[in-house]
Amino acid sequence: MAELSRVLIANRGEIAVRIVRALRDAGLTSIAVYADPDADAVHTRLADEALALPGTSPAETYLSIEALLDAARRAHADAVHPGYGFLSENADFARAVERAGLTWVGPRAETIEALGNKVRARELAASVGTPLAPGSDGPVESWEDARDFAQEHGLPIAIKAAFGGGGRGLKVARSLDSIESSFIAAQREAEAAFGRGECFVEKFLDRPRHVEAQILADEHGHTVVVGLRDCSLQRRNQKLIEEAPAPFLTAEQEERLRAGAVAVCEAAGYVGAGTVEFLVGEDGTISFLEVNTRLQVEHPVTEETSGVDLVAEQLRIAAGEPLSVSEAPAPRGHALEFRLNAEDAVHGFVPSPGTVTRFEAPTGPGIRMDSGVRTGSEVPGAYDSLMAKLIVVGADRQQALSRARAALDELVIEGVATVVPFDAAVLEHPDFTAEDGFAVHTRWIETDFAEDEAAQERMTDRAAGAVLPAHGGAQLRRFGIEIDGRRREIALPAEALALLAGRSGPAGGAGEGAGGVQSDRAQFGGNGGGAAGGEDSGAQASETAVTSPYAGSFVAFSVSDGDEVEAGQAVAVIEAMKMESEALAPAAGTVRLRDLAKGDEVAAGQVLAELA
Repeated sequence: MAELSRVLIANRGEIAVRIVRALRDAGLTSIAVYADPDADAVHTRLADEALALPGTSPAETYLSIEALLDAARRAHADAVHPGYGFLSENADFARAVERAGLTWVGPRAETIEALGNKVRARELAASVGTPLAPGSDGPVESWEDARDFAQEHGLPIAIKAAFGGGGRGLKVARSLDSIESSFIAAQREAEAAFGRGECFVEKFLDRPRHVEAQILADEHGHTVVVGLRDCSLQRRNQKLIEEAPAPFLTAEQEERLRAGAVAVCEAAGYVGAGTVEFLVGEDGTISFLEVNTRLQVEHPVTEETSGVDLVAEQLRIAAGEPLSVSEAPAPRGHALEFRLNAEDAVHGFVPSPGTVTRFEAPTGPGIRMDSGVRTGSEVPGAYDSLMAKLIVVGADRQQALSRARAALDELVIEGVATVVPFDAAVLEHPDFTAEDGFAVHTRWIETDFAEDEAAQERMTDRAAGAVLPAHGGAQLRRFGIEIDGRRREIALPAEALALLAGRSGPAGGAGEGAGGVQSDRAQFGGNGGGAAGGEDSGAQASETAVTSPYAGSFVAFSVSDGDEVEAGQAVAVIEAMKMESEALAPAAGTVRLRDLAKGDEVAAGQVLAELA
């Protein structure tokens, strides 16, 4: 049995904080690592020790095996916990940790390798009788091969990274014309996220639910399904709201899901915590999706409904001890998890990095907050947008929903845009809240919800009260006033308040106020808003300018200089917080591209191209 004493956490943000707390419970020393943008992050403050990783980009820091192992040596660590994301499903990292004489808190490298390859995982699932949607026999060589598959099996098709997970490197093509661009985008995302661009294709089930089984397996032959979760509320294949136990499944479906998960894991010789993901079609068809060989972001809902601490179990397994549970625990109550991402839900869930100027968590029965930020924390644009997770537990689903509404009303996050307005709107939607059924599916957000005007209005109304940086980086300030004996809150730009103060203040203040008028015009008068002082900001953009939807990195142009484009056509691709978005032409015309290279930093509203 391995002796664990000092554990290095090869991750950042809220999952690093979660692991720090589990190590503290176990009486073990926690060692955090951090890149320059995370020097003052919460996980570095809470850990027993924190070591710097030289560099600023993910490739230089959290994705650098050499840098992480060097930190482990400097800290005299005897184990490494990878968390999720980054290198958590990288077999080379697991193997390097073991070669360095350290304990890897996760499945064996060969298991990660076998199941991390989605093609091999499908083959393994087929060998144990798990139902599967049609798919390619292996990675396809070109987009033409993907088109041929679609012509044989029908549309839509999913183009998926063979060595990825978490929705990265996954694109759905719904027409033959879109296959080429979807294939190229999937390859590009896969290469950027996982270092390998191979992709396979499979038939895409329309309107399915996403249901997953949480597995624990030790080296003593015990494999247990701790619980089932529903993770159907997704956008861009990124989960936003999850719950446990998965509602509205038949007893037969639950049994098939549990049996299929155990069969795949036992066939792979699985040891550790992991998740087997399935799609459940409208007709009840169950189709194996993949195995995530790591802890999941949504693991808290299973912990709250099973009574099992999954991180503590990971530590037990890594130490060679048997599981603390010998059979599947009966679910108790119901839990919902809301991912609190720094994304502007109202404007297409675009990334919203920045400073969290105020963070106040809700309290009360059934409330858990797993957070990587607090008031004053920076949310860097180089990393994932997840700031924190709100977990709400009730005696049953309806009580959990009721408590969740109250918790979201009490939650305060200011300074960055969040998905909370979306969460609040979902909790008022009958597709999600009905007591007699479940109408959401993996594309519900982009289809049913997006087309529901009442739901969109609820989301917009909720976002209207948020305190965020205004266009050009101006900060909104909220304060209370009394109207007819009732307290109300209003929000005004800080510059406007300064202007008012300048006009009514002493001599000299008026001059500053006058300057403020010009500043306000520059920042708020533009088409779309941009960074104050930024070259080609939104204020300088015209109706014939193609502008960046947010601050980030330039990826590529989708057209060539001099091309004729239509209104709404994609002209460029921008990336931030591991997400790509398209900059669209506001009108038809001949496009003139600006001089930009891949990796160039761009400001929100910056002009990328102009239309003649």
